[in-house]
Amino acid sequence: MKIVAFAGSISKKSINKELVNYVVNQIKGHEIKTLDLNEYEMPIYSIDRQLENGFPAEAEAFYKEIKEADGVIISLAEHNGNFAVALKNILDWVSRIEMPYLKDKKILLLSTSPGGYGGGNVMEVGLKYFTHFASGHVVANSTFPSFNDHFKDGEIIHDELKAKIDEKIKAFECALSGVEAF
Repeated sequence: MKIVAFAGSISKKSINKELVNYVVNQIKGHEIKTLDLNEYEMPIYSIDRQLENGFPAEAEAFYKEIKEADGVIISLAEHNGNFAVALKNILDWVSRIEMPYLKDKKILLLSTSPGGYGGGNVMEVGLKYFTHFASGHVVANSTFPSFNDHFKDGEIIHDELKAKIDEKIKAFECALSGVEAF
């Protein structure tokens, strides 16, 4: 199975990228491509730009990666309780290419933050967006609180959080393989 993974952030020091990298390293036996949203920078979406210029090559490329994947792993950065603007812009462009662009895609949806809520606000937004508007199938989701206290040197150091994230990874892998998770 082909999996596309990305963090919803363009920060060079993104903790969401670190979480995605951890998750990707736990998954074996699948083709995994990790995307960097910095490679998909494009003008802010507007219907006028779309009608005048068509779709940016970056939007087409991101769309192609998603369409070719069986599963998608996303770790959402929270900016003022919502998606980071870079991710929102990419999703706006891609959704105009095809909506629903995530139909039949299995999704592992994560969020993290330095705070105790672990990106819970953006998780609520993400669950609604990715299941309802984009028609993806979120098979597992989890917030990861207090990232800087619970993650060191590429590893989760909090036993309960590690077990929780590993359980979500297993559920995602089972869904991709078409078997029931424990």
